[in-house]
Amino acid sequence: MWIADKWKDYEVIDTSGGEKLERWGNYILLRPDPQVIWNTPKNDAHWNMINAHYHRSSKGGGNWEFFDLPEQWSIHYRDLTFNLKPFSFKHTGLFPEQAANWDWFSEIIKDARDKDSNREIKVLNLFAYTGGATIAAAAAGAKVTHVDASKGMVTWAKENAVSSGLADAPVRWLVDDCVKFVEREIRRGNKYDGIIMDPPSYGRGPKGEIWKLEDKIYSFIELTTRLLGDDALFFLVNSYTTGLAPSVLTYMVSNTVVREYGGIAVADEIGLPVTQNGLVLPCGSSCRWTKE
Repeated sequence: MWIADKWKDYEVIDTSGGEKLERWGNYILLRPDPQVIWNTPKNDAHWNMINAHYHRSSKGGGNWEFFDLPEQWSIHYRDLTFNLKPFSFKHTGLFPEQAANWDWFSEIIKDARDKDSNREIKVLNLFAYTGGATIAAAAAGAKVTHVDASKGMVTWAKENAVSSGLADAPVRWLVDDCVKFVEREIRRGNKYDGIIMDPPSYGRGPKGEIWKLEDKIYSFIELTTRLLGDDALFFLVNSYTTGLAPSVLTYMVSNTVVREYGGIAVADEIGLPVTQNGLVLPCGSSCRWTKE
């Protein structure tokens, strides 16, 4: 498992009864987590010190209960700053487990620039959400194209870039349907050195286009592979869909990226350490491809 264990402003304090107790900077949140199927003693004092609690509804969705939480606050990861706020379906605007992947591709970008300081490293971030991977890649020295179908998410990502001191970084911020954008980039003949994709299990494009992961992901990986340059550095695909095990991700990337460019595809779970019990909470899967 790849573990995001370098956080100082975030931690999973404890897990029990279908919920995870988290510290986001100075605030304690309690949110549901489908992986937490155990009922263990809630001995940590923070269980009684929460600032907000997201309650899952038996009819789907849910709602926040607030006790003492600002409308927005910030946390830091290394030199990056993320603006957080509670919004629909239990989210805060950040998936902290992805820090394990940020560190991975940031080192690849930095190593490539160390070898050739004049090389322009172009990275494409698809389904880019609030820009965690975008600003990590930009901070490492890449020129990034950030694509998401939600105007609100792209605006949020820009705010994170500004807060991280990257307002002038070479980032293209695009509100677009990812599939249609990739198709246009292929026609234009554009190529990228690194591609990141974090597709949702289900979603809609700006014009109501339906995305269902199980139906679309293989053909989309196959399509996006055509945007990798001959000297491409990495390809990363993330999945939070339970049915897509790491071995499935490996098979898909091996039959697309590896088949076309060689290299190695390796997949595993990503996770967050739990302070109280020393366990690691699984948080989805990732597949990483590199040329070497």
